[in-house]
Amino acid sequence: MKFTINRNSFIRSFNDVLRAIPAKTTIPSLTGVKLDLTNDGLLLTGSNSDISIETFMSSSDEDLDLQIESVGSVVLTARFFGEVVKRLPEETFTLEVRDDYQTRLTSGKSEFTVIGTDANEYPRLPEVEDQNELKIAAGILRELINQTVLAVSDQETRPILTGVNFSIDGNGLLAVATDSHRLAQRKLDLPDITSTYQMVIPGKSLQELGRMLADQAGDISLKISDNQVLFSFGATKFYTRLLEGNYPDTARLIPTDHNVQLQINAASLLAAIERAALLSHASRANVVRLVLAPEQNSAILSGTSPDVGNVEEALPVDALTGDELDISFNPDYMKDALRAFGPTEIDLNFTTNLRPFTLVPSEDGDHFVQLITPVRTFN
Repeated sequence: MKFTINRNSFIRSFNDVLRAIPAKTTIPSLTGVKLDLTNDGLLLTGSNSDISIETFMSSSDEDLDLQIESVGSVVLTARFFGEVVKRLPEETFTLEVRDDYQTRLTSGKSEFTVIGTDANEYPRLPEVEDQNELKIAAGILRELINQTVLAVSDQETRPILTGVNFSIDGNGLLAVATDSHRLAQRKLDLPDITSTYQMVIPGKSLQELGRMLADQAGDISLKISDNQVLFSFGATKFYTRLLEGNYPDTARLIPTDHNVQLQINAASLLAAIERAALLSHASRANVVRLVLAPEQNSAILSGTSPDVGNVEEALPVDALTGDELDISFNPDYMKDALRAFGPTEIDLNFTTNLRPFTLVPSEDGDHFVQLITPVRTFN
């Protein structure tokens, strides 16, 4: 196996695959990157048994400057190999694998020898059939991930809650995440859906996928099997296992009516919450308080630390209706929820100071909702 390639182009593809490669694992081969070279191009593969990433570098891509002398495959220790390639001196480098998997890297006057292993020992990636395929615009999928993954649980006591539940049917796609203290739900209208799917995708997998989609355009293809889902975009394939178990019924958790409604700009409220959190984070309780007085059109946000001091701020209310309310909540949950909205107008809908409240866009509130459980305080 021997080829020459543009170093910077190779590094870009290698960095995508590196996202799936663990620093430590009980399966030694998974600390490596698999290189498969054919006459069509070079395929890089990385996996940590939860997610697997493949990216193909075509011999017809002029930017790669890929020159193939002999085909073959090898597995190389990923992080060491990557550090070597990043530090090679020239714009291109040559990789040659000998019979004993000793791999020589040359660039200019620099030469490294890296110990490789047999690619046949590398775990095989799952096969996902083409028949269960959906397409979603990259920007919309990235937005959906960012708006829901914030609410997944980081506690392994209930593994099913560490993922986002995807329900797909004739009404479109419904994505829900909850850690029992907060909930995030996003709906997408997908045309021409004739089948029904239900799957729970690990939150950590979606976070990595979201980062990879940052610069993507066009459609993302989803192919679904019993225990895997494959996302395909450009020259890259992203596999992730699915979580086993039944996701709880979250529809009953979202209130259908409210007694108090506050309309406000999400960015303005976020800035105020961040200021109040400076005090709440200095307190063991870590709560902020919101007092609403609709008759005075007044919304007062406050935070207190017995050891540091207190802050009080009048919020710039767009509209406020309903009953008076005095409610406390975790500011970190609120900050995460508000960041998901961006600089838009939102409605906060409350029932009582002890019941969960919702945040929805003032326009098109049916497609995105965040729910936060208040904190009981004793004044």
